[in-house]
This record gives sequence, structure tokens and C-alpha cells, in this order.
Amino acid sequence: MVLAQLGGSISRALQQMSNATMIDEKVLNDCLNDITRALLQSDVQFKLVGDMQTNIKKIVNFDDLAAGHNKRKIIQQAIFNELCKILDPGKPAFTLKKGETSVVMFVGLQGSGKTTTCTKYAHYHQKKGWKPALVCADTFRAGAFDQLKQNATKAKIPFYGRPNGLRGNFITDFVMIDQELVYTESDPVRIAVEGVERFKKENCDLIIVDTSGRHKQEAALFEEMCQVSEATKPDLVIFVMDSSIGQAAFDQAQAFKQSVAVGAVIVTKMDGHAKGGGALSAVAATKSPVIFIGTGELTDEFEVFDVKPFVSRLLGMGDFSGFMDKIHEIVPMDQQAELLQELSEGTFTLRNFLKMGPIVLEAISMLPGASQELMPKELDSSNLKLMNESRIMRIARGCGRPVRDVMEMLEKYKTTAKTWKRLKISKKGDMNAQNMRNALPPDMLRQLGGMGGLQNLMKQMGGGALRI
Repeated sequence: MVLAQLGGSISRALQQMSNATMIDEKVLNDCLNDITRALLQSDVQFKLVGDMQTNIKKIVNFDDLAAGHNKRKIIQQAIFNELCKILDPGKPAFTLKKGETSVVMFVGLQGSGKTTTCTKYAHYHQKKGWKPALVCADTFRAGAFDQLKQNATKAKIPFYGRPNGLRGNFITDFVMIDQELVYTESDPVRIAVEGVERFKKENCDLIIVDTSGRHKQEAALFEEMCQVSEATKPDLVIFVMDSSIGQAAFDQAQAFKQSVAVGAVIVTKMDGHAKGGGALSAVAATKSPVIFIGTGELTDEFEVFDVKPFVSRLLGMGDFSGFMDKIHEIVPMDQQAELLQELSEGTFTLRNFLKMGPIVLEAISMLPGASQELMPKELDSSNLKLMNESRIMRIARGCGRPVRDVMEMLEKYKTTAKTWKRLKISKKGDMNAQNMRNALPPDMLRQLGGMGGLQNLMKQMGGGALRI
């Protein structure tokens, strides 16, 4: 999970409050102080954190609360709402519509992961039924076209662009492309226009234009962005930003918004930076909606940013609907019925675990080390006693990974198997509040305000029953 350290700190603060015999002013203050410290360490702006603390104390006024009120539930709900408020600036300026041609222009500084993010964005929509295409209008960075070409080819997405030409006295250079002698174009505006026109003729309904970046904000960068924007008339401009810059995201987002009509933001590298919380909150303060976050280098390590589920995960309450969407997305259609059948019977094997994709990528890299004779027995058994020391060492040797990686994967499997057994998902993929209650630890259920609080949370997350 992204921001795991921040989420763990907040969860522990709520847990300590939940364990208190009596909820009073001191318990509330201790809880808020711990959360405040965690947010500040994650580089969230001091004023935002201070305002959040003040607002929660206004809501949780012990003098005004009548006897019998569930103070734990009121405090948790207030914290949930205030965190959502910090991270939610509203909706994007434009929403894509399938079947209607949309031009989306990507902008950002060099090194933010813009070109990789263009491919992730195209791949995400391709899986949803769009017909995307990529245009490389970055003639500033050497190798930009080659990178986009490689990414697009791997993802099977059509692309357009020209290799970087020689600079200085030479305007063009001639190279062989598709067995034709063509020139390399150094004008990004011309390339962008050619690419957009070409893919409109080919009836692509999502045309993504990747523009040049610079190492820092400078006049040449903004001037070029404006020229490409005026020439291609994009329906949406997306600003791509590296999460490691923390609070500096505010100034960066503002500068780009003042130059071009930024309608949405994608925050990258959220998998390894403590400053991610600061970046998200800073961008929200500019009223720029974050629509996706990048959580790794792989094409599928790309998540829709939805504030309520995100905060729910941050508070340790999980995001069951998002997890189920992931299963729906990763597990092939012809295997979903079989998986649900097994889960409804309370069976959860390493093979099930393997089907769940991104959350067990390390398991995928480990299991090929097992012999073909032993692997089915290990994969299709829910009994970890089969995984003795010698087998664990064999798998580690076979895939060239440390033994501790195999052990960590098995621990993740045990935790996930235990959760699925408690959930009791039906063959149709339904999960009601009663099932979820069985899956939650008693302390967490108390923290949510019992069954009533859990039902309210599920309504907020999209209904009284969740369906895969």
C-alpha cells in the first residue's frame, strides 16, 4: 500500500484511542497529536494539519455530546471526513467519453515519469474499451521517442513521433523508418499536430500527446507547452508530478496551471516516498484534482485516485471494493467463475493467491523455481505444512531470491487466506455487512462503531453489499 508508514501511524493512534477505557479530552488530544505528528512527518503542510485538528475538536465537543453517544465513532468519522477534505479538490475539468475523440496533453518536468505515465494512462483506458494512441512531441530529451516507442510497442498501442534530429546548424536528419527514408522533425508543434490528425483519421478515441519537460521551470518550457496546446486544442491537460517533492508540489502545480489549463494531475512514484502525503495535499490545495497515482514502474502499477477509498485504506479500514475491482481486472474472465466457486467453498490456495496479480508479483517470480512435478501440489493445496524448509530453500534457489522473500510471500498468503475464509463470498461475488463483520478484527469493528458504523461505511463506499 502507498504511504504505508503514514497509514500505520494513523491506524495505531486510532487503535490506542479505541483501547481506552473511557474517551475523554485527554484521549482525544493524544490521538490527534499522534495523527498530527504522522502527517507532518509525511510533509503535509502545517496549516492544513492545524486546521484539521481545530475542525475535529469543534465537531467532537464533549460538553455538547449527550450521554449515550458513541464517541469513538464520532471521532473516527470526523478524522475520516477531515482527511478527505484535505485531499479532495473536486472533479476533473473534463471527463472522457468512449466513442468520442478526446485529445489529452501531458505536461510536467523532466524526470517526473511523464512518458511512462502516458503509456500507463493509455493502457488503463485500452483495457476499459477505449482505442488509445500516443504522440511523442518531446524533441528536447534525447531518447524520448525511443522510450515511448518501446513502451507503446510492449503495450500494443499505436504511436507516432520522429527520432530526435541533430541540433545546432542542422534542422533535420534523415533516417530509415519502416523501410522509408524520412526526416527527423525538431519542431514539437508540427509533430503534435501531425500525430493528432493522423490518429483522428484512424478513429482513435483517446489521443495522448507527450510533451517536452525540463529539469526546472523555465520560460522555454512554458512557451513550448502553450504552443503545442494552442495547435492541438486538447480537451484535457494532465500535469504529471513526482511525489518526492512534497510540499513543493503547490508551487509547481500553480506554475503549470498559470501557463496552460491544467484540468487534472497524476502523482507518480507513490510507492517509495514518505513525502507522498505532502505532495497529494499540496496539489489538492491548488484545486487540482488528482485522478491517478503511479505506484511502481510496471504498466499495471497505476491506480485510480478516489479520495474516500484512499483515506479508508490510510486509516487501516481497507478498500474491499477496490480490491475486488482489482480481481475483476486481473483475473481472466474465463477463470473468475472458478475462482469465486473456490472462494465460496472456503478454499484458498497459493494458486488463487497467484491469480490476484499485482499484490503477489513477488510470488510469481518465485514459483518458477519449483519443479513441474511438485509445483501443482504446492499451488493447489491450502495446507502450508507442505511448504517445509527444504522446499522453501529450493524455491529460493530456483528463482535466485533470498529465503526471507519466500517467507514474506507465504506470510502474505496466510493473511489473505484467513481474510477470504472469514468473508464467505458468494458464488455471485456478493459480500454483505455480516460477512465483513466476520472478517474484521474485533478492535477494528469497535473502532468503526459496531455493525451500525460498518453498515454506514459500506453505504458511503457504494452500497450495502459489495459485488465483484
